[in-house]
Amino acid sequence: MSDEKKGPGAIALGWWSREIAPRDIPAAKGLSARLRRAAPLAALCEPAVIGLATALDLPPSRADRLVRLATLLAEIRENSADTLAKRLGGAEPVLSSLRFQRLLRAEGNELTDHLRRAIVMADRRCNVAALAADLLHWESARPRWCFHYFGAEAPAKEKTE
Repeated sequence: MSDEKKGPGAIALGWWSREIAPRDIPAAKGLSARLRRAAPLAALCEPAVIGLATALDLPPSRADRLVRLATLLAEIRENSADTLAKRLGGAEPVLSSLRFQRLLRAEGNELTDHLRRAIVMADRRCNVAALAADLLHWESARPRWCFHYFGAEAPAKEKTE
């Protein structure tokens, strides 16, 4: 399937699988380390990040989301079936409800910092495609994160009265 027919989550998962995930390849390990420490402009200076932007068809005006996406994907070590919100919550949450609420209210660099800590708390493992799609559409993803955190599936569509 060409990138044109894939959604943003699948595109980001493919990028992560090639550029970040193979920890036994020095170039992937080096890129991951640089992105984890990078300031926003430094992250944009990485050719792999520009490749991700091109694949996702992200304009320069969305550079903040691109940088957040690339630097947070660099924190993940293992792709999993569970979303990050599910890994953080559930019956025995690893992230308290109060901290989860702060994460959902955060914006800008504060959001990136909260998400970075959350990824570490989730043992650097989550559904990469779902996280990527959510980061690119954060406003609409936040309500779904609430359902996942509390162990429920979000309703597929709204019911009409």
